[in-house]
Amino acid sequence: MRSEAEGRGRRGVNPKKVWILAKREYLSRVKSKGYWIGTLVLPVVLAALMFLPALIFSQSTSQLDLVMVDATGRLGEPVRQGLAERAERADGRIVNFALTVAEPAADVEAQRAELDRRLLDEEIDAWLWVDEETLSQGEVEFRARNVSNTFSQSVLSRSLTDAARGLRLEDAGLDPATVEPLLERIDLTTFRVSDKGSAMESGEVGFLFAYGLFFLMYIVLLMWGQQVLQGVLEEKNTRVVEVIVSATTPFELMMGKLTGIGAAALTQFSLWLSCIVAFTAPGLMAAVATLPEDSGLPEVTVLQALYVLAFFVLGFFVYASMYAAVGSAFNTLQEAQHMAAIPTFTLIAPMLFLFPVINDSGGTLALVTSMVPILSPIIMPLRIAIEMPPAWQVWLSLALTGGFIWLMVSFCARIYRTGILMYGKKPTFKELWRWLRHA
Repeated sequence: MRSEAEGRGRRGVNPKKVWILAKREYLSRVKSKGYWIGTLVLPVVLAALMFLPALIFSQSTSQLDLVMVDATGRLGEPVRQGLAERAERADGRIVNFALTVAEPAADVEAQRAELDRRLLDEEIDAWLWVDEETLSQGEVEFRARNVSNTFSQSVLSRSLTDAARGLRLEDAGLDPATVEPLLERIDLTTFRVSDKGSAMESGEVGFLFAYGLFFLMYIVLLMWGQQVLQGVLEEKNTRVVEVIVSATTPFELMMGKLTGIGAAALTQFSLWLSCIVAFTAPGLMAAVATLPEDSGLPEVTVLQALYVLAFFVLGFFVYASMYAAVGSAFNTLQEAQHMAAIPTFTLIAPMLFLFPVINDSGGTLALVTSMVPILSPIIMPLRIAIEMPPAWQVWLSLALTGGFIWLMVSFCARIYRTGILMYGKKPTFKELWRWLRHA
């Protein structure tokens, strides 16, 4: 004979009960002080981590005392001029070079040893040796106490390259002022063509959009995935489930928890997004004002924005349902922690397909991956940002993703229904499979 709980599990879902459970989960979180502290403090911390290092770096100035032994007798002055021009373009920020050009001595080994001594005594910061081999092979020996100053080395390398290129052209009997403009690379100015006309648009927009969406979803899931896991487990630990199970089905309990916790997460995310828009709007408007007349921002319709929003919400529920599955299979948070990393790692899977999809957003790979529920929340919005796919593909992807969420919640409920009153025993995978088959 089926138990009363199993009998209730066979009936249809009562939306009213799901709403009551979701409301309970939502209010229990948004009314807590920790929720609002995290909502207010995290944007400040993230802004500091994003902008302070760049601000400090841009305002810092370092002096690099450099000795260049010029065996060619021709590179010293062009390198000095190149470093001075780059310092002038950067207003002297970041790094300044105090360059001393020296000629090679009769005793080369003694001169090199003396330069090393001055380096160790901190009389100079670095020294380098250039000769005719530098011009032919393009390699320069650079010695310093600190070789991690990659920015300074990059500036120095570019100045050496420009100077050496000019001398190579002269040695070949060519005028550098005439030849160098002929060697300039040709860039593509890209225009997106639509039924409304064409407008200049960077090809990097799609990638930046997809990466931004992935990053936001990753942050939200990283913070709230554990909340979903704990929410599924908490009734087992507090024995409240013995009361709840008499009034609701495990499926309704799972769906209510997922909806309520998801709504709290999306509320917090919406507040963060509003702050980002408010703080960045003046800078974006100023940047748009400087764009060429024939350029424009990426064209986004209301329908496209709604599609992206729908995939973001469904994407959260896809990955959050995996946390719910982990929580439904264990009895305590300590037991579940070992498996909790799987949903987070699953979120990284769409990143493997970003570049192929960007390169061919209408190809077979893009179509197939945008239909896989664990990939579609990232891949389909990327396709929408690059080139709007046919409507049937978008709706099919939405339907498959929604169906996957329903199946995951059903999967969680089946396991939860059987193990809901089991305490003190960690289930094995064999037992979980048996519960799933017979629930």
